[in-house]
Amino acid sequence: MTDRFKDYHPLVNFLYFALVLVLAMTLNHPLAQGISLLCALWYAAQCGGRKLVLSHLKLSIPMLLMTALVNFFFSHEGVTVLYYLPSGVPLTLESLLYGLSAGCMLVTVLMWFACFNRVMTADKFIYLFGRVIPALSLVLSMTLRFVPKFQTQMHAVTEIQRSMGRDLRTGSLWQRMRTAVVIFSVMITWCLENAIETADSMKSRGYGLPNRSAFSIYRFDVRDKIVLVWLLLCGLCLILGSTGSTFGFTYFPYLQGTEMHPMMMASYLILLLLCGTPIFLNILEERKWKAIVSNM
Repeated sequence: MTDRFKDYHPLVNFLYFALVLVLAMTLNHPLAQGISLLCALWYAAQCGGRKLVLSHLKLSIPMLLMTALVNFFFSHEGVTVLYYLPSGVPLTLESLLYGLSAGCMLVTVLMWFACFNRVMTADKFIYLFGRVIPALSLVLSMTLRFVPKFQTQMHAVTEIQRSMGRDLRTGSLWQRMRTAVVIFSVMITWCLENAIETADSMKSRGYGLPNRSAFSIYRFDVRDKIVLVWLLLCGLCLILGSTGSTFGFTYFPYLQGTEMHPMMMASYLILLLLCGTPIFLNILEERKWKAIVSNM
């Protein structure tokens, strides 16, 4: 499925990711974390397909398990004791669940950032913050652009070295270290050359000169206004709900959450609708397109 949400105005894209990232990092209720994680996985599949999701899960799942185990063995708060170590230190259920919650938060944030990198391109970032914080926006946009370029170049250099008989996965330890040093040297040279070319290009285009104009292809139309108002309303409702302990949940000394009531159910529904906004927009656009094709 093609991601239509990235075609919206950069302000709409940035506001959406700012809201979902803040909510993912602040809400510790298991239901809220589950909603955010499922929506992040679903939208990541729409942005980059199954390959993007699997590549991030290979790193995220071990991180989640490691976070849970570290908290389980090093934090001994909680009243539900599962096991006593030979030293007499208790291992509690609350510590394990809190570690899983922290790991889930990390995985969710990573998945949202993966979607962010797909949607918020360098030109969108410069468009939003180029006039307000020009130097910082340029540095951030160049950094975001440099990471995928570095990965692509690294893969190309590794494949070239492998075709020459220098493989990082085969040979003795000394041979693999020599190959790694060669690849590292090539990448450092490429980085320096790329920096010089970028600086020359920016200078030739008049970067830093006073009264320099900026080109933009983005237009704020009616659909952007509708989605922007929708995001603001959802964000305001969730902020009011969080101040009223709607999403309250504690792990220590024992598990305790807010009792379910209509206001709480409405808050979780709004959270689901907010996190799933681009998903629903993509599904709606896909159905519209199929209806147009079927009527041709």
